[in-house]
Amino acid sequence: GLGWGCCAPRGLGAAAPGAIGRVRRPRPCCGPGRPPAFGFLFDVDGVLVRGSQVVPAARRAFQKLADSSGRLRVPVVFLTNAGNCLRSARAQELSHALGLQVTAQVILSHSPLRLFSQFHHKCMLVAGQGPVEENAQDLGFKHVVTIEALRKAYPLLDMVDQSRRPKELGHLPLNHAIQGVILFGEPVRWETSLQLITDVLLSNGNPDSELQDIPYPHLPVLACNMDLLWMAEAKMPSRIGHGTFLLCLENIYKKVTGRELKYEALIGKPSTVTYRYAAYLIQEQAEKQGWKAPIRRLYAVGDNPMSDVYGANLYNNYLKSAHQNQVQAGVKRSLQTASPQTEDHLKLRKDCNNSVESCESILVCTGVYRHNADVPSKTKECTMESVFHGHRDFCFDPSLVEASHIVQDVNDAVQLAFKKENWS
Repeated sequence: GLGWGCCAPRGLGAAAPGAIGRVRRPRPCCGPGRPPAFGFLFDVDGVLVRGSQVVPAARRAFQKLADSSGRLRVPVVFLTNAGNCLRSARAQELSHALGLQVTAQVILSHSPLRLFSQFHHKCMLVAGQGPVEENAQDLGFKHVVTIEALRKAYPLLDMVDQSRRPKELGHLPLNHAIQGVILFGEPVRWETSLQLITDVLLSNGNPDSELQDIPYPHLPVLACNMDLLWMAEAKMPSRIGHGTFLLCLENIYKKVTGRELKYEALIGKPSTVTYRYAAYLIQEQAEKQGWKAPIRRLYAVGDNPMSDVYGANLYNNYLKSAHQNQVQAGVKRSLQTASPQTEDHLKLRKDCNNSVESCESILVCTGVYRHNADVPSKTKECTMESVFHGHRDFCFDPSLVEASHIVQDVNDAVQLAFKKENWS
């Protein structure tokens, strides 16, 4: 299910009976005697944790977010561009880090792919690291082929590493032609993945055949996580991410074919699709808790101006446009810069964006974005970038990387939102 329970953070006492793993009769009121009309979207790396280390302010923040019995007082979704893991594993890591039980309110970069049902019965090549095959199957994909399986089926394709070149030429070809590609995250052996993905696109899914005319448009490509950089424990500011791998693939394809690599979908922050999915989970969570008031405002807390701030502001623009026109007119404009996907991909059981009115971006200084002095008062001067780190298909708009607020850490972000909401 999409609901969740939580146990008490350390220092808050034992969790109420039934708070973990099963749903009891919801309590309609919380906080200052009224149901919340707002919720939080928390980035993970650089906000709550750095690598395996918990950001100290994270536990303090969640002590404010939980009541004395360990129940969250406002709806929360963890919105991370991580994707090389199972959602259940990421939830378990967060549970340990925050001292409360996290279950299904985690959105990984690939989570919205469960909405793309038109690809679920196609034979899809999946790339990344970790449990990519299991992730694909969990999202509804019935027939997947991993990069390693493709390499074993056609051992003559992977020639960069001389030590891995085949000693024998025999192979067992795949039973089905590949019909699309899913890029879950950065792989370990980039040269192998770049070579085999390019082969599949150039051969229309039959990499064992002789190349005739290069097909264009090529097979559908669905990519998750566009982050060029991300923050870990290293003192150097950022580590290269899946956005860097996409940059390599795009340039190789264009150099070989003279044409642009096209995406059927770009998923994960800053895609509006991801924020719409998060808003849906926020509203459903509130309903399961018995909070009858609709969620009107979201606070997106992140450390990366080009994914967290850009994405929250892009979604906020979509919300403004949708409400002004009384239709979801903002979707087309928001997604034109990301992919040619249509509303058919967004078949949510309920479009909670009818109730959500705004999404404010809050930038923290514990991750990718850093400052050497006090928290600056002029946001625009601090978030303007001379180098655009966003994805190729997202046009650079300086206003979209200008955070609504800049604070020191996630605890300050929660305090700021509580103050704006008159919430104690």
